[in-house]
Amino acid sequence: MTVLGPLALNRATLARQLLLDRAELPVHDAVAHLGGLQAQEPQEPFTGLWARLRRFDPAVLSDLLTERRVVRTHLMRRTVHLLTAEDVLAWRTRFDAMLRQRVLGVYRRELDGVDLDELAAAGREVLADGEPRSMGDLARAVAGRWPSAGPRPLGEMLVAALIPVAQLPPRGLWRVKAGVRNLPLAAWLGRDVDPLDPGDAVGRALVRRYLAAYGPAATADLRAWSGLAGLPAAVKAVRDDLVVFRDERGRELLDLPDAPRPDPGTPAPVRFLPAFDNAILGYDDRTRVIDDTHRLLSVAGERVVLVDGRVSATWKVENATVVVQPLRKLAKSERREVTEEGSALASFLSDGESEAVRL
Repeated sequence: MTVLGPLALNRATLARQLLLDRAELPVHDAVAHLGGLQAQEPQEPFTGLWARLRRFDPAVLSDLLTERRVVRTHLMRRTVHLLTAEDVLAWRTRFDAMLRQRVLGVYRRELDGVDLDELAAAGREVLADGEPRSMGDLARAVAGRWPSAGPRPLGEMLVAALIPVAQLPPRGLWRVKAGVRNLPLAAWLGRDVDPLDPGDAVGRALVRRYLAAYGPAATADLRAWSGLAGLPAAVKAVRDDLVVFRDERGRELLDLPDAPRPDPGTPAPVRFLPAFDNAILGYDDRTRVIDDTHRLLSVAGERVVLVDGRVSATWKVENATVVVQPLRKLAKSERREVTEEGSALASFLSDGESEAVRL
C-alpha cells in the first residue's frame, strides 16, 4: 500500500483546496467544490475566495447571497457556513441529530425537561408570519412556556438545530456590518429541506464531496470536518469506488481515484488565509498544514499565512496595512514572496487604496 508522506499530503490538500493554483471557477462553483466555507466571521469568506480564485470579485458573492443562491446557516460542526442553496437543501436533514446533540452538549442542564418537538413547533409558529427575527427575539417569543430554561439555550436550540434557518442579507455582504436575522430555509429558498433518505444517499455524497475537496483523508478527518459520527456505513458503501493509501503513522487514507495528487516537489505559493479556514479546520490531523505547536491558532480565530504550504505566520490589518507576524525565521526569498502577496491582499481589502505590508 502506497505511503504518502507529509509533503505529498500537503500538496494534495493545497490542490484540492484551490491553493496550489488559483482557479478559474465561478464563485458559486467554488463554494460548492469546497463543501461550503466556514463563515461565523462574515467577511472572512471573501478573503478565502480571493486566495483561491483568479480575478475574484467580492460583489459576485454578495449578489449570490441576495439572489438566494448561496446561504449562511449552521451546518458542519454546528458552526455557521456559507453553502450553495442546493447543498443546504440536500444536506440539512442529515445533520439534524448532530446539531441537536451539539446544542445539548452545551445546554443539557438548562434544557432538561424541554420537549424539543414542542419547542420546534412553538418556534415555527412564531416565524410563520414571515418576519425575520434575531435569535434573541425568537427565544423571547417562546420563553414564557419554558421560563426556567432561559432565552439563550432556547434560542441556540431553535436556530442552530431545530429549525433550518438562513441568516439573511445584509449579514455577510461585502463590507457590510449587520446583525443576524433568521428566516426558515423553506421561506427563504421557496421549498423545504429534503427529507431524510433511509438509504443515506446524502451520506455517500458527503463522503465523495469531502474527498474531492480534502482528500486523501482518514475517516477521522471526515468526522472532524462534518461533525457527523454516523458515516461509517456511507464510507463502507462507497469504499469499492475509492483508492487507499497510508500516511507515515500508518493511518488509512481514502481518496477518489482520479483526484489530483501532485508531486511532493511541486512549488507552493504563499497564500493568506482567513480565520477558521477550511484548509486547516477540515481535518482531525492538521499536521499536513500546521505544526502541532501552532494548532491552537486554528481555533483562536487567527488569520494565517502559508509559506511553502505550511502555516508560517499570522496576519492582521492595521490602518490599511497588512501586518505579518512570522512564526519562524523566513528566508529572504520567502519574505519577498510574503510581501508581494500581502501587498496584493492589502489592495484587495482596500479597493486599491493601499498596498502597504509590514513584517
